[in-house]
Amino acid sequence: MRLGKIGVWTSYHAIGEENAGEAAKLVEDLGFATFWLGGSPKLPTVRPLLEATGILTVATGIVNVWQNEPAQLAAEHAALTEVFPGRLLLGVGIGHPEATSNYSRPLASMREFLDGLDAAVQPVPHSERCLAALGPKMLELRAERSLGATPYFVPLEHTRFARQQLGPTALLAPELACVLDTDGTRARHTARGYAQTYLGLRNYTGNLLRFAFTEHDIADGGSDRLIDAIVPHGSAEQIAQAVHEHLDAGADHVCLQPLGAAGVPREAWTALAAALIG
Repeated sequence: MRLGKIGVWTSYHAIGEENAGEAAKLVEDLGFATFWLGGSPKLPTVRPLLEATGILTVATGIVNVWQNEPAQLAAEHAALTEVFPGRLLLGVGIGHPEATSNYSRPLASMREFLDGLDAAVQPVPHSERCLAALGPKMLELRAERSLGATPYFVPLEHTRFARQQLGPTALLAPELACVLDTDGTRARHTARGYAQTYLGLRNYTGNLLRFAFTEHDIADGGSDRLIDAIVPHGSAEQIAQAVHEHLDAGADHVCLQPLGAAGVPREAWTALAAALIG
């Protein structure tokens, strides 16, 4: 599957589902290899992204196990890959305890969901699925049962840690939110607006505490130290430097999510492509 080293991450909530085809075509024309659709999408909603492009890989970030049945998801995957072979990466995740009353036994529940994908009439191949992961046990499961892992809202130190846990061959594709703005005060304000949700979710805050951040860093919208580590800001060239740091730390692919624009972030995607792809 053609993933490349750099992809873009967005959601229909951010760009508008009516703009899906336009956004995907722009991403492909700029030279990015992968379009990550976040926001826990239903799998059939990626079709417009595939239809509007010729070689772009489309990945989900992530399909939530509590909102989908494995057999149906596998059938939806098979229907799309029959028409668009080699271009769909199924990103699957366990979600957050704050988001569903059904949340329980995350590791066992993920194993059971993957068993369901494997037992379907048309199973989802391991090479066509990747899994959201933060902690060591989830990362190990990802390496065993999928192409690899897509950590979200993580610092550079987590990328180093994840590579050690996954081993040398599994895909490691962290998401990296960023703000293209050289005004530090304004950029951090934008970043905090994005980070507010995640700093209220135990999966993310617990992970940050494992990587030298403190409760003080997490409180009150996040310290400057935490915000700058999770959401780099500055020029496109400065963002590119942060991307290369993740690649040097063991990432195979970085999913870039520029923040702050309304609708399709044409200017940000174009600037990042110029800095990272040429």
